Amino acid sequence: MAKKAEDRIKALEVALKNESTERDFYLQHAARTKNEFGKKMFMSIANDEAEHYDRIKALHKKLKEKGKWPERLALTVKGTKIKSVLAKLSKIAEKTAKVDNNDLEAVKIAINFEKKGEKFYSDLQKKAADPKEKTFFGMLAEMEREHRLSLENTREYFKDPTGWFRVKERLHVDGG
Repeated sequence: MAKKAEDRIKALEVALKNESTERDFYLQHAARTKNEFGKKMFMSIANDEAEHYDRIKALHKKLKEKGKWPERLALTVKGTKIKSVLAKLSKIAEKTAKVDNNDLEAVKIAINFEKKGEKFYSDLQKKAADPKEKTFFGMLAEMEREHRLSLENTREYFKDPTGWFRVKERLHVDGG
């Protein structure tokens, strides 16, 4: 097997481990938190990570069998539902929802996970020669970016729910 294929297989093995670890983390915190907003956010990302894992596992298997990037590979994954979770919750969540320090710490850790994932997949995208490989890793990097941005939004909600709602509801004083 060519060195390049071996390197990709190893990279995919790292990705599989990361996706599995992250999914477990999100499931654990979805079960632990009492905050409905946090629960839905963690579950949504856990589901996304499970799909990433399945897609990467299938790709890993094909790459090991053939020793090269597969000719046929679906270049899409099911879109993340994080934006719709945020939109729905911004309308119904309590402005004074209870958040504990564990929620804030979990979001901080999750943001770091997603930053690392985004960089990891971006780096793989830059190294890729095959256009389908570039597209696949670019897509995963973008999904990790969406997760990070949503988690940063969640962190702001956890820190100051009232202020967060003011921004989401676009309430402001116009001086008039």
